[in-house]
Amino acid sequence: MIAVIKTGGKQYKIKEGDLLKVEKIDSAGVGKNIILKEVLLVSEEDGKNLKVGTPYVASAKVEAKVLKQDRARKIVVKKFKAKVRYSRTYGHRQPFTQLEVVKISV
Repeated sequence: MIAVIKTGGKQYKIKEGDLLKVEKIDSAGVGKNIILKEVLLVSEEDGKNLKVGTPYVASAKVEAKVLKQDRARKIVVKKFKAKVRYSRTYGHRQPFTQLEVVKISV
């Protein structure tokens, strides 16, 4: 099965067995299963039995296993203004949750 889910303000096209990095989910511990209920679309691999939600498919849910809670690589942000001796550098590491899709059910 294929599904389109919404989490962290973004949409992801997934199928069973996929690994994906999503915005950090605070309530999820490593090794635990979570249920994602914001399913926008569910379909078979070949496109049959297509169900589109308004906005969510009522009976659909995705079960995923939390593999890792971590932070991404550091990005360096530099600000500079010419002729005024202004220069600033700082970094940012975005937290994420890595999930493995276990089961998509309708």
